[in-house]
Amino acid sequence: MTYCVGLCLKDGLVFLSDTRTNAGVDQVGTFRKMSLFQDKDRFFTLMSAGNLAITQSVKEILLQGQLFKGKNLWIAKNSYEAAVVVGDAIKQVYERDHAALEKSGLEFNCNMIFGGQVKGEKPRLFNIYSAGNFIEATPETCYFQIGESKYGKPILDRVLNFNTPLNLATKCALISMDSTLKSNISVGLPLDMLVYEKNSLKATKLVTLDDANPYFAMIHQAWGEKLREAFNSIAEPSWSGAHKSSDISTPAKKMGIVPINHPPSKARAQKATRTTKATPVNKAAKKVLPKKATAKKK
Repeated sequence: MTYCVGLCLKDGLVFLSDTRTNAGVDQVGTFRKMSLFQDKDRFFTLMSAGNLAITQSVKEILLQGQLFKGKNLWIAKNSYEAAVVVGDAIKQVYERDHAALEKSGLEFNCNMIFGGQVKGEKPRLFNIYSAGNFIEATPETCYFQIGESKYGKPILDRVLNFNTPLNLATKCALISMDSTLKSNISVGLPLDMLVYEKNSLKATKLVTLDDANPYFAMIHQAWGEKLREAFNSIAEPSWSGAHKSSDISTPAKKMGIVPINHPPSKARAQKATRTTKATPVNKAAKKVLPKKATAKKK
């Protein structure tokens, strides 16, 4: 599995991916999920999750510059057209491989985060699906995740917005990744991180991190300590109602408490038994006799 996160912010883009792949517990490998594409008037980043054979094929098609309706990443007029090219590359691999995958009982599994900038337009970010279609990030929804996304999502939802500065967003992305590393063994170091500054058209801040990286090691230790401190600073629930701010016994307004069921009393149990035994006699269905046919008068 993998975890990749991409952020589209006012001042630029942030990309972060792990490098672990696995096909079972005894087939764990390290493969880079991030690919960069740069020319004098454009800069793109691609991160992938899913079947490694599929994503590697898509990446190779893009690197070779194959044309789709006269376009590739190097001559697309804007980032939207570039995202269409990535989608077309996925569709080509699907047409070639999906039948063989189905015969082997495998799904065509491929998901990508693609983003960057063409000179003259703003930085843009896309989430591209297995079908080759995609959605674009907006100021209201300014990040995408692929792979094992659930563990790293809470910090993004609580901290991140479109106006978040790049340095703060970098810290947020790394905490999101650290939370995922802590809870999921299928995501692992090293990490590839790119912080793209708007209009730079180059990788000004690109780094590969492992457990020896001082900043990431500090993030890993400090985040765990601060979580425990925050947890311990929150008051425990009060069942007596003595402390209003932590009173947990206040009932809900729209629904009552969960009913507690008890075994029936002996008298009720005996009555139920007598009723059950009497049912075949007392409530026997009466046989309905057919009505006699009335002769029609001539």
